[in-house]
Amino acid sequence: MTRQRKALALISGGLDSLLAAKIVQEQDIHVEGVNFFTGFCVEGHTHAIRKKDRKKPKRNNALWVAEQLGIKLHIIDIVDEYKDVVFNPKYGYGAHLNPCLDCKIFMVRKAAEWIEEHDFDFVITGEVVGQRPKSQRKDTMPVVQRDSGIGARLLRPLCAKNLPPTFPECEGWVDRRKLFDFSGRSRKPQMALAARYGFTDYAQPAGGCCFLTDEQYSVKLADLWKARGDRQYELDDILLLKVGRHIRPVPHYKLIVAREEGEGNFLQGYRNQYPHLRTVSHGGPFTLIDGNPGEEDIELAARIVARYSQGKQVDVVEVEYTDCHGVAHILPVKPLAAHEIPRVWLL
Repeated sequence: MTRQRKALALISGGLDSLLAAKIVQEQDIHVEGVNFFTGFCVEGHTHAIRKKDRKKPKRNNALWVAEQLGIKLHIIDIVDEYKDVVFNPKYGYGAHLNPCLDCKIFMVRKAAEWIEEHDFDFVITGEVVGQRPKSQRKDTMPVVQRDSGIGARLLRPLCAKNLPPTFPECEGWVDRRKLFDFSGRSRKPQMALAARYGFTDYAQPAGGCCFLTDEQYSVKLADLWKARGDRQYELDDILLLKVGRHIRPVPHYKLIVAREEGEGNFLQGYRNQYPHLRTVSHGGPFTLIDGNPGEEDIELAARIVARYSQGKQVDVVEVEYTDCHGVAHILPVKPLAAHEIPRVWLL
């Protein structure tokens, strides 16, 4: 008997990867999923922290997709390996700090290594020709196959009919007639196909959870690199860049000011790692200090925090400053006026 063929699907948690895996699964192929954790796809994290986002789903979308398909999902941590992709993308960045083409090559390469180690036959992605301006163009799709080393063992079921036949098709494992010819940026064909399969409540079809595509996030990451003089980051940096109001009065330090109670509770989890400020005479935001502030900097920082407190209209607000050794001091300060916080300070 001919053995059942096995495919590994790259599962981002979005609609495209859900459909791509389902299309192949229907052809009696054993499908398993893989989700590569870079640290930058953490939208559920902010939804869980902020009060205004509490009603948004807090699920892991990749796990949700695997549940809908009834497949095993392998979640692989690539935070450290991925850094070189972010720092030195061969094909450059997109509109912000998103190395989309290099990212796709990297993930397909990792998937190719995985199928070799686990005796799988080919890899599935949810890519669509013309959907993304950098990584999903007709001229860049062959680059992914070439540079990742996977060659013809990469199948893109949603747009396969717009591309040359792949190895799984030529070998008869997959019926090309049952694949699709989607193209362009419209998601209506995918949404119609999802309805046909009975999929509802899927992640935003035009979305994408990578924060490197977000302009404000990229500005804060670039600022972090500039301030530290080193293009490095750790997972905590990735998470903190998504939380709070970031203010840099001078190059050698910045404030991360909670915008609401949920963010304040989260930032307090870092109180043993960073100097921090909190108002004690009035309600106000918990604030971390990232950098190396001097004495005059601390007073300015306290005045900024007081500005965002309930005492912003009074003459004096008491702010508690706790240094990196855990020693606390009470600072009576005059809150800064709104016009004294230049926009250039706000990241």
